[in-house]
Amino acid sequence: MILIFSAPSGSGKSTMVQHLLQTFPDTFELSISATTRAPRGQEVNGKEYYFIPVAEFEQRIRDNQFVEHEQVYEGLYYGTLRSEIERIENAGHHVLFDVDVKGGINLKRIFGPRALSIFIAPPSIEELNRRLHGRGDTSEEMIAKRIAKASIEMEDACHFDCVIINDNLQRAWEELDTKVRNFIG
Repeated sequence: MILIFSAPSGSGKSTMVQHLLQTFPDTFELSISATTRAPRGQEVNGKEYYFIPVAEFEQRIRDNQFVEHEQVYEGLYYGTLRSEIERIENAGHHVLFDVDVKGGINLKRIFGPRALSIFIAPPSIEELNRRLHGRGDTSEEMIAKRIAKASIEMEDACHFDCVIINDNLQRAWEELDTKVRNFIG
């Protein structure tokens, strides 16, 4: 089984994913995405992301090493390596994806009913803006880009199996746990 999490940046997707991994520690394993962006803060290659230079990423695309990939912004790629899914399944775990909205739609299309796709929505664009500013690790220019992108991504929520509005973290966790338990049986 596969769980796919997508959301606009700052919606609380990573918080929801970490909760799920703690709630079901022996069931799911997080697929580590590949990206061409630079590490932030204390991020470590192979833990939070596989940080790959643009030229190498593009070569891996040509070599069909990705299940899906997306150029999110000019020169900024994200993708899911085939080898990552194989690694998790060979370890006997179910795959959990934490991906951007287009990636989530693509993965659901690829895996169909084998996957549950979950869209984490912020309560509002204003709250999303506040959260992004609160991180303190993102430039004003990038925040503006993410807010503009989030407005578009919110329209894609209908392509997901379910939408969880992250306005109250405890309630969102409870809703998430129920949906996941129902999916895995």
